Amino acid sequence: VQLQAFGGGLVQAGGSLRLSCAGSGAPFSNYAVGWFRLAPGKEREFVATISRVGRVTYYANSVKGRFTGSRDNAKNTAYLQMNNLRPEDTAVYYCAARYTATGVTSTREGEYDIWGRGTQVTVSS
Repeated sequence: VQLQAFGGGLVQAGGSLRLSCAGSGAPFSNYAVGWFRLAPGKEREFVATISRVGRVTYYANSVKGRFTGSRDNAKNTAYLQMNNLRPEDTAVYYCAARYTATGVTSTREGEYDIWGRGTQVTVSS
């Protein structure tokens, strides 16, 4: 599967954005989807993940309660709804896919082998 993330932009603190991750080339429902972000001067970090059919989600503590992952496999698309954004959420956001026959997802970057191009999210104070 190939991935493309989009939906980033500039938003004021407290605002919202919804990122989309569109998949193509293979059955999207065979893949767990993870969201990661890379901020200037920091290492890329885990943000959220959603299992193949969307029943299981995990979030980084820093975004829990503000971000929500979802997916629509009929549209081959996963989403990351980001509410109450903070300046520290500023980063390039990446979606990644992990093939899984068992449906198990992961919070570990190294367990994702397909990555899309990132989309920039900038939150102004």
